[in-house]
Amino acid sequence: MPETLDFSELLRLIDERSAAFRAAIASAPSLDVQVPTCPEWTLLDLVHHLGGGRRAWAATVAAGPDASGKLTGEGLAAPQEREALLAWLAESAQQMLGALREAGPERGCWTWWGSSQSPRTCGAVARHQLQEIAMHTYDAQLTVGAPEPLPEEVALDGVEDFVFTCCTTTVAWPHKPAVVDYHAAEGGSWRQSLSADGSRAFRLPESGSAAAGEGSESVDASVQGTASDLVLAFYGRIPLDSLKLEGDRHLFDLLEEWDME
Repeated sequence: MPETLDFSELLRLIDERSAAFRAAIASAPSLDVQVPTCPEWTLLDLVHHLGGGRRAWAATVAAGPDASGKLTGEGLAAPQEREALLAWLAESAQQMLGALREAGPERGCWTWWGSSQSPRTCGAVARHQLQEIAMHTYDAQLTVGAPEPLPEEVALDGVEDFVFTCCTTTVAWPHKPAVVDYHAAEGGSWRQSLSADGSRAFRLPESGSAAAGEGSESVDASVQGTASDLVLAFYGRIPLDSLKLEGDRHLFDLLEEWDME
């Protein structure tokens, strides 16, 4: 499995996925159609969410670690005309990319994932922003009838980002201790350990390279699929049952119901 994407690669892929999102919007016969994976939104709503959200993150990154929350984005409101809307989207992405470049990966930044294992840095923000943009690009492509799997490098990084950012906490797991493994068909496995101490995760070493004691826990459940399908399932775009599940299936229901706040 490749190493975690570096900051410059994250920024390049954010730019690339943002362009893919705009291409899907440009090809849509209408922006009034419902988004199947976000049924409360039309395609125009999705555009407003993605563009406005990137402007908000640009402002939040620029504010530095002392920001008390996610800030409001700057610039003109989204226009209605298609050509101007696409230009507004492109500017939204560039605002966020510019703020991230200026800040650099190590600078602190407000994030919503305070108790997770992901750091509260601009590098971690860039990593998670890539996944949000990639997911909404899939939403837009699906809406216009041309869904594509997430690019492999985006998806592999997305599995790890989700496990570390969205699945770890110091909040106590309210059930008996459990261990869940996630396996990407392209290579790469991750383990989530659940206990009264919360949820912790780590990347499993490749076969034969485990450090002493690492990866030796018994596994209660596991899920396997392509990295793209894993990420799409994590974010509710495809059913988890469409992947290969082994062990205690009910454990995945408990994870979905768990309030980690």
